[in-house]
Amino acid sequence: MGRFAPLWRPELPALNVVALLLAGMGLALAGWAILWFVRRRTPIEPHETPTCLIVEGPFRLNRNPIYSAMTLLLLALALWNGALSALLTVGLFPWVITRRFIHHEERALRDVFGAQAERYFARTRRW
Repeated sequence: MGRFAPLWRPELPALNVVALLLAGMGLALAGWAILWFVRRRTPIEPHETPTCLIVEGPFRLNRNPIYSAMTLLLLALALWNGALSALLTVGLFPWVITRRFIHHEERALRDVFGAQAERYFARTRRW
């Protein structure tokens, strides 16, 4: 979007610094979440059956830290690109991911972990 339909390109060098910080945060958050999948020996692939309900680490902050990390990376890329139109993809991403993956993943967690999953959902925000 930023390259093909730039609505506005602010010339602010500080945006690159913010973009790098956000990218670092996104990568760190994703790495932290992946570490918990490895520790708990449960599949990370969205369409595989979970073997463990992870509620520790970044999963205490929200139920989808890897998708949150991806959102941070998209925001970083949009800022790095420096085009306001690129921010539209950042706004659409959570909506698309929720409908495409998260609803299915939450159903799978309910099917496997029942009331334990419901308690986790009740106390931990999705995003």
